[in-house]
Amino acid sequence: MSFHRNVLTVPSYFPAKIVFFEVHSGRHGKCAKMAENFKDLRLKLQSPQNNTSSKHNKDKKSDRSRKHSSNGEYKSKSHYQDYDNSWHHAEELSKVHAGIKQRRLFTDDQCEEIEKKINDTVKIADKGTYKQHTVDRAPLRNKYFFGEGYTYGSQLQKKGPGMERLYPKGEVDDIPDWIHELVIKPLYDAKIVPKGFVNSAVINDYMPGGCIVSHIDPPHIFDRPIVSVSFFSDSALCFGCKFSFRPIRVSQPVLCLPIDRGCVTMISGYAADDITHCIRPQDVVKRRAVIILRRVFPDAPRLEPVSEKQISRKRKRNSSVSDSDDDHHRKSRRTVSIQKSKHRSSSYQSSKVRKTEGISHIQPVSKTSDSQDSSEEDVTVTTPKKSIRQVRVSRMARHRKLCW
Repeated sequence: MSFHRNVLTVPSYFPAKIVFFEVHSGRHGKCAKMAENFKDLRLKLQSPQNNTSSKHNKDKKSDRSRKHSSNGEYKSKSHYQDYDNSWHHAEELSKVHAGIKQRRLFTDDQCEEIEKKINDTVKIADKGTYKQHTVDRAPLRNKYFFGEGYTYGSQLQKKGPGMERLYPKGEVDDIPDWIHELVIKPLYDAKIVPKGFVNSAVINDYMPGGCIVSHIDPPHIFDRPIVSVSFFSDSALCFGCKFSFRPIRVSQPVLCLPIDRGCVTMISGYAADDITHCIRPQDVVKRRAVIILRRVFPDAPRLEPVSEKQISRKRKRNSSVSDSDDDHHRKSRRTVSIQKSKHRSSSYQSSKVRKTEGISHIQPVSKTSDSQDSSEEDVTVTTPKKSIRQVRVSRMARHRKLCW
């Protein structure tokens, strides 16, 4: 069996290589024709007319892919978009890092002492000793305002950024002495903030699974930096998250900052003003408490104090509501007492009927001085002979009456 070998050279714009075709002797004619067709196709591709048309088609396709369908503007390719997004993310991350400072300031012994004071504060709040706006309770998270308190979230009279307001002076308890001595004074000594900077302290007490949604501390109320100290357990502070509810879900953060027990965290600049921060539920595995120390601007907007007339009106409304509630309760009690008396009278009649078991003729029910409805008239009852089941039911009813 013999083979013939045809050799073809590939045009210059293809990679330089030689193509070999193995041709069987019995099928020489058919294979040679295929080789000729291959050669003719390459020559056809080499023609200048075809080259211009293919280039024109390629340009059209690239223009279609780059043009926006709605306004005809050019848009960058997908890999350029990914590159730009990654570059933007890295730039934002560097800005957030530039506005964060952390320092481990408190030892384990100091943390234990402060944590005991936090527990005492919680006990005092449970007793109801603090003022109305000092304590703010939420599921798995409680806030205790000292020095200054402000409205936020659902408490806002008008929704929107910049609508937060301070409570009138005197409606929030003063900063406790132990916070001054154990927390604020070490910050002054370490020159983390200047002396006299702090005039507002908030304790956030988180239970496992507790969270606080993404927010920015109101810049028209609080000065920067915002200082926080963490206690009880380690956790994390996340930047740039978005919350969705029912069920609660949190998007991927731009930065997840680990926070250790006894660590002081300060945020300012981009990290405080231009990106939100939050505490995610998955980051609170154990109980955690944070003491947030801030400076309130002297000209920060406040709510107007409630006048005595408004207080008296509220009291009248509350008293009228309480009176209506009392009337409703009295009526309900009367209906319940009437129902009970009817039940007792029916049970008494049934007990009188039970005494006549086995008697087939008519017998009057005698009055007793101990019975509650002695004023009722005598009732004649016909009592036919009872079966065993009826006797058992009557015994159960008698036992129920004794228990009553």
